[in-house]
Amino acid sequence: MTPDELADVRGRLEDFAGEVFTSFARREQRSNGGLYLRGLMLDGRRKSMVPMAERLGVDHQRLQQFITSSTWDYVAVRRRLAQRAVSVVAPQAWVLDDTGHLKDGNASPGVARQYTGTAGKVTNCQIVVSVHAVTDTCSAALNWRLFLPERWDDALAGDAAEAAAIVERRRRCGIPDDQRHRPKWQQALDMLDELAAWGQVPPLVVADAGYGDVTALRLGLTLRGLPYVVALKGTTSAYAADVVPETVPYSGNGRRPVAKYRSAPSSLRELALAAGRSSLRRVSWRQGTKKSKGNPTATMRSRFLVLRVRPANRDIARDSDGHLPECWLLAEWPPGEPEPTDYWLSTLPADIRLRELVRLAKIRWRIEHDYRELKTGLGLTHFEGRSFTGWQRHVTLVSAAHLFLTELRLTSPKAAGAA
Repeated sequence: MTPDELADVRGRLEDFAGEVFTSFARREQRSNGGLYLRGLMLDGRRKSMVPMAERLGVDHQRLQQFITSSTWDYVAVRRRLAQRAVSVVAPQAWVLDDTGHLKDGNASPGVARQYTGTAGKVTNCQIVVSVHAVTDTCSAALNWRLFLPERWDDALAGDAAEAAAIVERRRRCGIPDDQRHRPKWQQALDMLDELAAWGQVPPLVVADAGYGDVTALRLGLTLRGLPYVVALKGTTSAYAADVVPETVPYSGNGRRPVAKYRSAPSSLRELALAAGRSSLRRVSWRQGTKKSKGNPTATMRSRFLVLRVRPANRDIARDSDGHLPECWLLAEWPPGEPEPTDYWLSTLPADIRLRELVRLAKIRWRIEHDYRELKTGLGLTHFEGRSFTGWQRHVTLVSAAHLFLTELRLTSPKAAGAA
C-alpha cells in the first residue's frame, strides 16, 4: 500500500491493532505493534527491519527492540488472531501445509539442507508448517510451527561433540528446550490441538500428499473427531468396501480363529482402474481466471470417480468383526490420460454429493494465494534475525497484517485494491 492508501485506513488499522494486541501490557508495545503492521503493509521490496524503519521514518532500533527483546507473548496474539480470523473467514475447511524459506548460512533457527517444494529441490532453507482457514474466496493463517530438522536437536546427535555443537547453536538462537525435532505431520496435529484449546475446531481438514500419505496423520485426525479430505499416492493399499473378513472353521485345537481379510489388498490405483472409465463423471467445481475461446467462463472441470474403500495400512485398527474403517476414494482421471492422476481419501459423510467432495478436495489452492501474499507482499520470509522468538513474533505480525487486508477486501474492496 502507498502511504496515502495506508493513511486512508489508519483508523481501521488502529482499531484492529487495539483488538488483536489486547494482551500487550504496555501502551508502547501496542504502539509499536501498530507501527510494525504499517511497515509490513507499506510498499517496498524488503520487509526486514532497516528498510521498514526507513519507510516509516523511525529508528530501526525501535523495531528491533520490539521484536527481539520486548516482553510480549506471541502465542496470546495468535490466539486472538485465530479467533478473529475464524469469525471473519467463516471457513469451509482448514488446510495443513508447509512452505520453504530459502536462506544463506546456517545460523538462522531451523536452517538446514532439506527438500522444499518452494525450490523443488534440496537446498538451504527453513521449513514452516501452517494451518489456514479457507473458503473458495478468502483465507487466513491460523497457526505456525518452525520445523526443526534432526541436526537442530542435540538429543538426536550421533556423538557428544555433535551434541555440544547443536546445544551451542540452539543457545545462540534462543531455542527453548521443549522445541525439538518433530515430523511435520505431528506439528500439524500439535497446532490443531492448540487451536482446539483456544476453542477453535475445523469443519474439516484438507491436506496434500505430504500429509495424507502419513497413516498416523489420518488416524490422528479421526481420533480427534475431525473429518478430512487428504491427497495421497495411488500406491496406498486398500480393500473395496464390499470385501468381507472371513472366519475359517475352528479345528478344535488352539485359539479360535478370528475374522480376517483372506486376500491381499489392492492399491488405490488398481481399484480405480478396475472401476474403469465407465465410472467417470465430469465435474465442475469453481471458476478460475484463465479464460479461453473454448472456456470463456474459466470453469474448472475434469473427470472423477468415487468408490467406497477400506484403507489397509498396517497400523489401522480393525473393528471387532474384523472390518477396516470405510471411507471415500476420490480419483481424478483427466481426458486423454491413461489412468488417474490424483487420489484423495475422505471421511466425509457417505451421502455427500460428488461435486461438493471435489470442491473441498481442491480447496487448498487458496493456500498458494496466502503464501504468495505473505511472502512477497508482507515479508514472511524477510526476517533477518537469528532469534527463535523474534522469528515467531515476525510471522505472527505478518499473519496479523494479512488478516487486516483480508478484512478490508471483504468489507471495503476499493480500500484494499492496491494491497
